[in-house]
Amino acid sequence: METTHTREEILQTLAATEFGVVATLEAGRIKTRAMHFAVDGDLNFYLATLKGDPKVKQFLDNPTASILVIKGDQGFFEAKEVEVTGAAELLANKNEREAALDLLMTRSPVVANMKQGGALDLLSVVKVVPKTVKYRVVQEVIRGVGPTVINFGERELAAHYYLGWDNFKKNLVAWITEMRVPFLTATVIPVVLGALVAWTSANVFHWGYFLLTLLGITCLHLGTNVINDYFDHRSGNDEINTEYVRPFSGGSRMIQKGLLKPGQVLAAALLFFGLGSLIGLYLTLLRGNVILLLGVIGVFSGFFYSAPPFRLVNRGIGELVVGLNFGILVTLGSYYVQTQQLALEPVLAALPVSLLIAGVLYINEFPDYAADKKVGKDTLVVRLGKERAVNGYVIIMSLVFLSVITLAALRLISPFSLLIFLVLPRVVRAIRVARLNFAQTLYLIPANADTILSHLYGGGLISLGYVLHKFILG
Repeated sequence: METTHTREEILQTLAATEFGVVATLEAGRIKTRAMHFAVDGDLNFYLATLKGDPKVKQFLDNPTASILVIKGDQGFFEAKEVEVTGAAELLANKNEREAALDLLMTRSPVVANMKQGGALDLLSVVKVVPKTVKYRVVQEVIRGVGPTVINFGERELAAHYYLGWDNFKKNLVAWITEMRVPFLTATVIPVVLGALVAWTSANVFHWGYFLLTLLGITCLHLGTNVINDYFDHRSGNDEINTEYVRPFSGGSRMIQKGLLKPGQVLAAALLFFGLGSLIGLYLTLLRGNVILLLGVIGVFSGFFYSAPPFRLVNRGIGELVVGLNFGILVTLGSYYVQTQQLALEPVLAALPVSLLIAGVLYINEFPDYAADKKVGKDTLVVRLGKERAVNGYVIIMSLVFLSVITLAALRLISPFSLLIFLVLPRVVRAIRVARLNFAQTLYLIPANADTILSHLYGGGLISLGYVLHKFILG
């Protein structure tokens, strides 16, 4: 006699199980991952993961999903299994998203931690609508009893989800991920700041030169991102890195996932460096040889940040190189393109930006600690060890505000730069999380996120300060 279990029994089994194995498709290959989940009374499943995570891309590429939940804590013969096949959709509606996160809050320590750190906006929330649910009990299977099956019938997918993207779209997503486009704010902030300091202090602003500068520096930044991925692959760093947290650390993973070939990545890096260099040479002809000097420094440090024979990051000066390049160097270059003059103010105005971007790199090195140490990538965090290194993070972030107060008090930068103190609560929160969770990668995520946002908002507020200075003080 067949045994039919009720929906309530299935829900009780799911409520007593901590996580399930989620299976998706990527380029024809099955990808699985254990994930915490929540479920509602209609057996809709809810999952949360970081925005930009490969799982999200897999759901968007092909929304077909399977979830396997096994409750085996009482031994094999008492084990129960729930198998779900359905369609995934990314929740965009604010109310639906908040309701799903409320369900996940008590089920997922990651979501609870992100809530505590005020970083829920960094999460994508996925709803898996079941087509078929199968419930098996091991004792019954042994007796030859089949599963309880609940069929929901065909469910219409949201219009913006497709069962397959063409190769062009897949490649486009892979390249956007490889280039780490969201992190280009590290270029935009100092280019904008340098131009605004020129506008405020020298009363000049050339849109054409500004856009060329932004394009050239962006190409060099992209080249740096991509070449770093290539040489991290060559060194074996990314292959052995199992503690990375996307998108903050661990590279793009496009080579490791087989979506891009190493030769393609190297060629793209050289192309970006070439384009950036050509724009730099053009600006040199138009605006002066100082640009050539700054450009050579930028190309050298960007390429050899991870490339042999110099491998600057392996020498414990990666944070210094990144801070100088994506702060003082770019800001000064942007200022010079506008004014054809060198000055102290853009250098000093960029100092807190340099410290902030160094802080971003520094905090993102914590998840990569074990892999970096194995391959001899001697970042400051590796050299100091996590426990001591967290004090270095506190010092870097504290110096941001100390430098602004000092420079503004001495009237070396605009007094409106003090607007950066609006991000102080976020920085304090990041420091608190870092001090508590420096050894726990997943619980460090809010600090990673807050540091990146502090750079974006802090640099933006200093730039806004120069706009206000121009309009209020002239």
